[in-house]
Amino acid sequence: MFSGLIGYRGTVVSLESAQNGGGTLVVRADGVREEAPAVKDSIAIDGVCLTATRIDGDRVAFDVVPETLARSTLGGLHVGDAVNLEYSLRVGDRMGGHFVYGHVDATATVLARTAEGQGERVRIERPSSLAPMIVEKAFIAIDGVSLTVAAVGKDWFEIALIPETLTRTTLGTRPAGSRVNIEVDPLARYVHAAVSR
Repeated sequence: MFSGLIGYRGTVVSLESAQNGGGTLVVRADGVREEAPAVKDSIAIDGVCLTATRIDGDRVAFDVVPETLARSTLGGLHVGDAVNLEYSLRVGDRMGGHFVYGHVDATATVLARTAEGQGERVRIERPSSLAPMIVEKAFIAIDGVSLTVAAVGKDWFEIALIPETLTRTTLGTRPAGSRVNIEVDPLARYVHAAVSR
């Protein structure tokens, strides 16, 4: 489980396809010394919960199954790309964001970016399958970043990014037309499933 507060960045070292689908992702990960992850630990890469399978210095390898590649933006990564990186929460950690599981619901396109105050307002496509769970003032995780939905339209929603988020995360460099990972608030997911039945 994660908080959606991104403390580190990573850089893609390689993404190799496996013979039967899926692949192996290797990331040069900031914070390895401080966080001391072990093989089998969960680490979120751009909001996707992955299991460390090999650690060599600051390089961490992950097996990525076809389901993950189909459901997230990880399959489109290239060597040298920056990614948001969050190590899993420990008991007693300060919880400043919201509960983020790293279970990506869908990907969506960044539609527009507009300067607003000290930060930016970003408009993102609102997938129809997630529309009932993306409502104004709800939590949402975009590329693993805990955010609040600022506005909602028929087929879009907006988030307001403060300078700290623009600087600390990759959301500061996602242009219009790029794809992002979306994880709706887990509570909204469960409530929607219960009401739908």
